[in-house]
Amino acid sequence: MPVEPYLTFNGRCEEAVEFYKKVLGAEVLMMMRFKESPEPPPPGMVPTGWDNKIMHSCLRIGDGNVMASDGFSEGGSFQGFSLSLTAANEADAHKKFNALAEGGQVQMPLGKTFWSPCFGMVADRFGVAWMVIVQP
Repeated sequence: MPVEPYLTFNGRCEEAVEFYKKVLGAEVLMMMRFKESPEPPPPGMVPTGWDNKIMHSCLRIGDGNVMASDGFSEGGSFQGFSLSLTAANEADAHKKFNALAEGGQVQMPLGKTFWSPCFGMVADRFGVAWMVIVQP
């Protein structure tokens, strides 16, 4: 039984999807906008002007799926978890890490650790925490 993360982006989901496509090669498996829903949402559930916002999407990143939406979360802060991204080699790790770090914040620079030849932690421009690792 797989467990798949579901991220809410407070109105920035499409921007995040495009970012992950560009920097991680994410593939969009499914995307539905609020206006495409087969049933209208209850009155007051969707903010005014959100017809083109993302109601639900599913991205394939490597061998895993990440689901996302514009959602209705307060604050837009991701805390208490990280997405772990296994890179093919050190060059790949640096490429992905640096791309995720653009507009984000490096929490632990890439470097050698006792468990990996190359590991680092970064929060991307959306506040999503990533751990980039090369397996030993």
